Amino acid sequence: MYNLVPVTLSSAILKSTVVCLVKLNRRKEKGDRMKVVVASTNEQENHIAELVEQLYTDIFPRFFPDEKILELKNLNVLQPQASDQMYNATLKDAFQIISSLQALIAVLDLLHEGKHEVEYKDIFERNTQNLNDYGYFFPLTFSQFKDAESQEGQFSQFIRPANRYMI
Repeated sequence: MYNLVPVTLSSAILKSTVVCLVKLNRRKEKGDRMKVVVASTNEQENHIAELVEQLYTDIFPRFFPDEKILELKNLNVLQPQASDQMYNATLKDAFQIISSLQALIAVLDLLHEGKHEVEYKDIFERNTQNLNDYGYFFPLTFSQFKDAESQEGQFSQFIRPANRYMI
């Protein structure tokens, strides 16, 4: 069992909060154990949010109609689940989540080519499992994307606008 103890270091090199994990059970011969890990930065947290937004605005509209995307939003897909959250906001965890989201985006971008389907499926499943392990609920399967009717050219409320100005 570990306790999280935030410690802020004022250093020009390290601008992140360091989180100390202190093991609760004591051993007579070794005493308390402490492991120091670096917390994720605000930029990493923002990048995770941007990647999730990219999935909702660039990827999902190509595969699913608006009703399905709205259903995914209501199910809190790709939103951290507090009940089974394994993400402790550490640097390593943030990198794992970022790389998993980036891998999913890359696989889904290349899915329409029809090449390397077995490899893409393996990458997809490994990264969705990783996201689910960290509490980022992702119930969709590779076959749901592979078998989805293309929504290319369809109007969607979730697609990011080309500009912010009315013409």
